[in-house]
Amino acid sequence: MLRWIIPILIYIIIDIYAFQAVKTLTKNGWLHGLYVVTSLLILGLLLYALSSGEARSNPRMMYIFGFFLAFFVPKLLLIIFMFGEDIVRLFVGAYFKITNSNESFHLPSRRKFISSIALGVAAIPFASLLYGMYKGKYNYKVLSYTLEFDDLPEAFDGYTVTQISDVHSGSFDNKEEIEYAVNLVNEQQSDVIFFTGDLVNNVASEMNDWKEIFGTLQAKDGVFSVLGNHDYGDYVSWESKEAQELNLKTLKNIQKEMGWQLLLNEHVSVQRAGEQIKIVGVENWGAGGFKKAGDLSKASQGIAKEDFKILLSHDPSHWQEQVKQNELNYHLTLSGHTHGMQFGIEIPGWFRWSPVKYRYENWAGIYEEFGRYINVNRGFGYLGYPGRVGIWPEISVITLKKRSNTV
Repeated sequence: MLRWIIPILIYIIIDIYAFQAVKTLTKNGWLHGLYVVTSLLILGLLLYALSSGEARSNPRMMYIFGFFLAFFVPKLLLIIFMFGEDIVRLFVGAYFKITNSNESFHLPSRRKFISSIALGVAAIPFASLLYGMYKGKYNYKVLSYTLEFDDLPEAFDGYTVTQISDVHSGSFDNKEEIEYAVNLVNEQQSDVIFFTGDLVNNVASEMNDWKEIFGTLQAKDGVFSVLGNHDYGDYVSWESKEAQELNLKTLKNIQKEMGWQLLLNEHVSVQRAGEQIKIVGVENWGAGGFKKAGDLSKASQGIAKEDFKILLSHDPSHWQEQVKQNELNYHLTLSGHTHGMQFGIEIPGWFRWSPVKYRYENWAGIYEEFGRYINVNRGFGYLGYPGRVGIWPEISVITLKKRSNTV
């Protein structure tokens, strides 16, 4: 518990400073008391969640974290305004003192104006974060892309792929919304469905209430999947190594029960009219300390450079590190992992931003380098913060086209 003393002190200092804006606008003691009680309650619940060790993966604990963010982020905005105003007051006061000016400067009225503006601005993330928990996390979007390739086999011209990623089933709390989303995937009537990892938060049993629903996913050429970093159970304690291995085995069997073909550093061929494409699936491989169980060489044994290839790899850093310039020429890589941080601003065709862009070069949508593509799916579920703001849960639909040689 001692490790939390400094963060608690920082929280209290920020809280007290932000409280000045409230005090400036109202002298109502009841409102002051409500502010203090709410702040202490949120802090107490957060410490309880953190001490449980399940703050990022247990739905109830995630809601505690979500409410903490909803109350704390606006306070950070408040102190930016208040601190800026204090700096102005400091310089103005120093100026009047140095110049011995007899002119009056109405600081109190100006302070009230700044407080009003600050509270108005702070209300935006407060409402947004609450909306993200109530509606945003199930605000599924179908995002469609068309990609052209010179060497796509003729028989696959117009071939459609639906990708979902990062289900994190242990976070779900609304069966009707999940049924709706799975039906939405099936409604795309794609030739194939790909799932690119993180089926659970930590343990296979999280899928018990959801495997029947996800077992209804259907496509002409089947459903293929790979493992993500959370699927290995590395983020919880186990009584033994054997127990963790049994958990992973159970998760693999669940995917088999659902009719999914899990690719573990291997590949399969999909045939059409005497032509084929290769579906390559690797286990998780991530830069920056994430699990590196993926073996691209093993998964690609027997594949020629000329073969058209779709690679399923959970972490997009794999594409940057090992894939995009690989001599075997992986035409299209499908990844997830980032969730788009579940928070950001997107104006289609104009602007796209999320804090996660400072961690991952490829964090959402289609990217192209060296004539090779990657799609980073924004994720189907959520983890940590139990919601989404601006970066909505995604179902990707990609149509493969053979590029015309006519000028």
